Amino acid sequence: MKRKAAHYHYFTVEQEGVAEYKDRGSRFIAYVFPVETKADFKQKLQALKAAHPKAAHHCFAYRIGQAGDDFRVNDDGEPAGTAGRPILGQIDSRELTRCGVIVVRYFGGTLLGASGLIKAYKTAASLVLQTTIIVQKPVRTGITIEFDYQRQNEVMLILKQADAIISNRDIQLFCTVNASIPLSYYDEVIHKLKDKGLNFLIDE
Repeated sequence: MKRKAAHYHYFTVEQEGVAEYKDRGSRFIAYVFPVETKADFKQKLQALKAAHPKAAHHCFAYRIGQAGDDFRVNDDGEPAGTAGRPILGQIDSRELTRCGVIVVRYFGGTLLGASGLIKAYKTAASLVLQTTIIVQKPVRTGITIEFDYQRQNEVMLILKQADAIISNRDIQLFCTVNASIPLSYYDEVIHKLKDKGLNFLIDE
């Protein structure tokens, strides 16, 4: 998957969207949504299957992870390569990750053929991606910092200046903070922590 975005950023969708495409009686209802994990996606898929129990197919594609290196496609009974791959192609054409698209098909009685199916699923995915807002977000890495209580202000200032997101804070006589920092601030943060003699661990 080619990416034009800088190494320090990725693109994703900010909100859910829905769009519909019709071809020779068949309805293709497409849903797009932000997704962080496989479990999140599975939950969304189950909800849509419950909402559309009479649909012939629930085809999908998703790409997750900051680097976009975790993906899956599913044709859900359609001929191989005619649904999931075209949907993923639209996600990739916009260089998105942390994004899922599900296309629900109601069969209209007329066979569309492989080329017709590819066009329909591609078009439905393209239409729904036009309904949502695409945003650029910083690629982040996790960091754990250990320090004596009296140095709390020093550590918090470094994290604040680096636009860090704190996920856990254990403030006692000896403190631990877990946070994520944008990669664009990585070198600067590491330099400051080393310069002040603070102990830290970077997530791999």
